[in-house]
Amino acid sequence: MSEHKVATPEELALLDEMVAKARKAAAVIATYDQARVDHLCQAVAAKLYDLKVWGPLCDEAVDETGLGDKVTKRNKRNKVKLILRECLRHKSVGVIETIPEKGITKYAKPVGVIASLVPTTNPCLTPAGQVLYAIKARDVMICSPHPRAKVVTNKCIDIIRDVLVREGAPADIIQGIKNPTITLSQELMKRCDLTIATGGRPMVKAAYSTGVPAYGSGAGNATVIIDNTADTPERQAEAARNTRISKTSDFGSGCSCDGNLVIHESIYDAMVKALIAEGGYLATPEEAEKIKKVMWDETGHRLPGTVAIAPQKLAEAAGFSIPADRKFIMVTGGGKDQIGKQYFFSSEKLTTLLALFKYEGEFENALDMMRAIFEVGGKGHSCGIYSWDDSHIDRLGMAAPVSRIMVRQPNNKGNAGAPNNGMPPTSSMGCGTWGGNIVSENITLKHYMNTTWVSRTILTDMPPLQDLFGEFYHDGMDEE
Repeated sequence: MSEHKVATPEELALLDEMVAKARKAAAVIATYDQARVDHLCQAVAAKLYDLKVWGPLCDEAVDETGLGDKVTKRNKRNKVKLILRECLRHKSVGVIETIPEKGITKYAKPVGVIASLVPTTNPCLTPAGQVLYAIKARDVMICSPHPRAKVVTNKCIDIIRDVLVREGAPADIIQGIKNPTITLSQELMKRCDLTIATGGRPMVKAAYSTGVPAYGSGAGNATVIIDNTADTPERQAEAARNTRISKTSDFGSGCSCDGNLVIHESIYDAMVKALIAEGGYLATPEEAEKIKKVMWDETGHRLPGTVAIAPQKLAEAAGFSIPADRKFIMVTGGGKDQIGKQYFFSSEKLTTLLALFKYEGEFENALDMMRAIFEVGGKGHSCGIYSWDDSHIDRLGMAAPVSRIMVRQPNNKGNAGAPNNGMPPTSSMGCGTWGGNIVSENITLKHYMNTTWVSRTILTDMPPLQDLFGEFYHDGMDEE
């Protein structure tokens, strides 16, 4: 994350002071009732959603980091709206659930002080979304921004702090480290009650190694199957349009942006034409080789200079040019024999590049290619399918080693929650043990709360031994 090998005594003293302030704010917010926390959530969300506030933050984020697209980054404020909707629909103070038939009553409690590791690709959305869940759960947060985005992240945090003070709440419900380093992030995590690490695998592994409970996210490599049932111009246009939406959002900076299409041979040429109609540029084999050299080093390590940039800039970096109206670049990935760690186009892109793979024959061949791609990277995160055959969708659901599958939706817009699907809205996505995470679901309100289960006795609920053990039951099992 930065240069410091060892935190100075002054830095540690400043960090201890921040944690002390957070503990003090936590004691205050813990006394708030449901109406009070809901009011605060609405106040913060309304401020950040306002385009007059969010727009300049987007511009400053791109200017500071050099990553992403100022235009489509503005659309990320819709996640604030979705998370607020989720917050307002659930209880988080006192009794949050009763199950009379089980004799169970559940009470919500704050988790305390949360350490949030903020990625450079989402320097404002991450704290904005997380603080809403934190306020709702009566938690407090200390954010450790990426050094490359520390100014804009702290500006976003300061806007939130101003709203909290205006509404009579402690500003220290959220704080940000002004000069973050790897060491300070590690020290922060040790001092907090919970860590939410949104970012690369090294960051997540560091979070899990501190001995403090942590939620992490995994690497993406979103792969989408387009099967033989996408056999009409209308269906192909839908798949191409959604692919363009997912691929180009914030210049492909998100881990959910479509990276690979696995297309049936019978519709492959038609899909390429549909993708070109949506703004795709099909690179020649020579151009593809040039792109490869500016995206990866010889060992397959992703080079930072071409992350989340416009397709024109990607082409320019590679030594050729594309028309100004093109929105993403496509390369031919090949067939099942061109997938593997030595084939870099089958790995995560994190920019405006899309790899096209062709599968032949049965749907199982598409599943085999999908599995092979996820062996390269992105296991646990996301995939998608354009199919009008429910049996194919079911087979993908059974086979895919991922936590979320979007059916005929843009991965980038759908898997973290959308108004037209039931995915829980979030800016942090768990990828299960596939991706080295503890949960295989979106990190949402329930993960920000401790829950106390109060149990009352009910009528005895135990079936006869014959029913329990079935064919393995025999007489005398309770006798020595």
